[in-house]
Amino acid sequence: MFETLFSYAKVVARHRNGPQAEARERFLLHCAEQGLSRATLAQLASELLVVAQGLHMGRRQITAQEIGLAADRWATHQKRHKRARTGEWSRRWFIATATSWLRFIGRMKLSPNKTGPFADEIEQFAAFMRDERGLAAATIRNRCWHLATFFDSLPIQKRSLSRISLEEIDTYLARQGDHGWCRVSVSSAADAFRNFFLYAEHQQWCATGFADGISAPRIFRQEGLPRGPAWDEVQRLITTTGDSEAARDIRDHAILMFLAIYGLRSGEVAHLLLEDIDWEHEIIRVTRPKQRRIQTYPLTYVVGEAILRYLREVRPSCSRRELFLTLKAPLRPLSPSGMYYVVKSRLDLLRWRGPGLGPHCLRHACACHLVASGFSLKQIGDHLGHRSTYATRIYAKTDLGGLRRVAEFDLRGLL
Repeated sequence: MFETLFSYAKVVARHRNGPQAEARERFLLHCAEQGLSRATLAQLASELLVVAQGLHMGRRQITAQEIGLAADRWATHQKRHKRARTGEWSRRWFIATATSWLRFIGRMKLSPNKTGPFADEIEQFAAFMRDERGLAAATIRNRCWHLATFFDSLPIQKRSLSRISLEEIDTYLARQGDHGWCRVSVSSAADAFRNFFLYAEHQQWCATGFADGISAPRIFRQEGLPRGPAWDEVQRLITTTGDSEAARDIRDHAILMFLAIYGLRSGEVAHLLLEDIDWEHEIIRVTRPKQRRIQTYPLTYVVGEAILRYLREVRPSCSRRELFLTLKAPLRPLSPSGMYYVVKSRLDLLRWRGPGLGPHCLRHACACHLVASGFSLKQIGDHLGHRSTYATRIYAKTDLGGLRRVAEFDLRGLL
């Protein structure tokens, strides 16, 4: 790797004969796979040599305090030789490089994690939800987040489950509602508390019957309408990216196709792999985490062309198997939150102002378009990956033609 980055034999020899050469070279190869340019890798190699010389590592684990002291010495050296005005940038670059490298090679001595109140109990509850209940990872994360946030809000003298009162839970939920949480979010938090304290009762951490006293705001079934942009706005959204030559637009165009045409969830698009596209049989395999199954879709021509253009012109060549990646190094899979930004930024450009600006509004738009096109709720539910028409029936409220026919139906002959 050093021979690739440096032209002069003396420079190569200095890096090759320096301390921890094999570990430094291994880290550089890893960074090269993440898409770092040759110039950036050369800078990184030089800084790694400085780090290895300044830490006097041997075979021991290195602490964050040692890294900080070595960084201070290096910053002072740079200032003394007038290579830096304040030395602050030299210090920060030293610490960042050393930390990343030592973590990669397993030589960083990690400080004990700072845990919040009831961290052990939350961890046991998470294991119960995963191993005994078989709940989805997203559900477990959501419930643990609600619990950790609530416990952090308690005064220090309440750091015992037996001392927590129902009034404190009610006050917390009411406060979150006053701060902008919708009733569904407040109900989700109450559900997390109820399930946790029910588990706590079985573990004898709190009094029996405590969980039954946790109340949540009433949620009326099918009370809202699925909101999304009109289909002509969706078409305009897709067109604005399809006519562009910019790398980001080409990638986002393919993402929008999956969200709008197939009605996929953001997490399902984020977890698509290269091998999920079966070019020979022209199908797409989508992993449905809620149903724990794989669903196949026909690969339409326009979607296939969008994917091919992205793969040929934009997607970096690397060992990652995820279909959609970030465009700049370090290369990593585009996360569901990244998908949210893709959609929100595009809708902002179109000045669309709706109740939801994320990927899910395109899923709603897809379903409403299918309703308007005359598809049955069963067909729409199958397309969206619903387990039953119970989850799909809310879209019947968007069928204005059907609702109008019901309203105009003459009942006089039946009376």
